[in-house]
Amino acid sequence: MQQVDSNGLTEEEFLRQYNPGDFPRPSVTADVVVVADFGVNGDDLSASVLLIRRGSHPSLGQWALPGGFVNPDETVGEAARRELEEETGICVDELRQLYTFSKPGRDPRTWVITVAHVAILDNSQISAVAGDDAADAQWFVAVATKQGNLINLTLSNNATILTALVKQIEGSEEFEIVENHGLAFDHAAIIACALENRRRRRYET
Repeated sequence: MQQVDSNGLTEEEFLRQYNPGDFPRPSVTADVVVVADFGVNGDDLSASVLLIRRGSHPSLGQWALPGGFVNPDETVGEAARRELEEETGICVDELRQLYTFSKPGRDPRTWVITVAHVAILDNSQISAVAGDDAADAQWFVAVATKQGNLINLTLSNNATILTALVKQIEGSEEFEIVENHGLAFDHAAIIACALENRRRRRYET
């Protein structure tokens, strides 16, 4: 005997009349923090981080993490690998989920939730070639200096210097951007989260 709900509907009947449009639905993206060459010196953590220059709106011309929208027929991990290869030419065997960033307004286009991933490479000598909607792909030297719950983030590549001040919300894994100069969306918070995650693990070992 099939179970019925409080309206007297079986699951099959419920699904037939169910309208997904009754509820607002977010778009989902997958972003990848590709890092190499870790180093710790006192309060400073350094690493090489791979960024792409956005070739389209929004944040046209700004530097960002590789990533993009998840297709209906793939997981967020599959989307992360696909977008990384399309935008940088780099294929990775292992990706680790970092955190889900869902702050309202984080993307000016629409309601977008991103699942951030981390890919750790042996070194930053691996060549990146921009593709798809990325205008450029370059390695940056990132330095994260922690003072209390504040993280000063600097990413430099030749003449390009990007800076941000990011605050970690006490008692949580949430990171909030206080100042940002040159990084698209909330990617400064995602990078800070990835580096702080590495810092904690580094100190524990």
